[in-house]
Amino acid sequence: MIRGQETAPARNEGAATSLLELFLTFFKIGAFTFGGGYAMISIIEHSCVEEKKWITHDEMMNITVIAESTPGPIAINCATYVGYKQRGLLGAAATTVGVVLPSFIIILVISAFLDRFLEITWVANAFRGIKIAVGILVVDAAVKMIKKMPKLLLQWGIMICACAAMLLAEFMAVKLSTIVLMLAAAFVSLAVFLARQGFGKEAEK
Repeated sequence: MIRGQETAPARNEGAATSLLELFLTFFKIGAFTFGGGYAMISIIEHSCVEEKKWITHDEMMNITVIAESTPGPIAINCATYVGYKQRGLLGAAATTVGVVLPSFIIILVISAFLDRFLEITWVANAFRGIKIAVGILVVDAAVKMIKKMPKLLLQWGIMICACAAMLLAEFMAVKLSTIVLMLAAAFVSLAVFLARQGFGKEAEK
């Protein structure tokens, strides 16, 4: 167990979560969330952590980091984790199909009947509003994670440096991969850990 992780049960007490409930929950998330994985994080947390208590907030933060570091969309990776935790492989399949299916159906319909979908005036105007909502969802997810983050100097230092690096890269029009930032943060955290271990052994002598 990761230090600081909550010990609350990941699933509701009583009967096991049904595959249909897992599927419908993530089908709804996939159907009504625009903007991709980062915009979905806030909705997934609200449904799976706050409402249904399937996972804890610390687990949500951990799986978000892992999902960002592994191949595939972050929302699908999170959905697969939640489903597997509740009902094993069948649960993982139910949540993964549930979160993917709405997008598949919508894109299939658009590609089949509307060759110039985004050139339609009312659709283009609607998407301008959706972009704003997506930004708010991403900010909401970030704020929740920051509030629950351990109040330790190292974590806050890494967060501030990462934000500064991203802003600087944006202003300077420099391409900076999030993978580079994550690897740098991991290296710094590991280096501090090893240094503390070394100092501890020196003190014991």
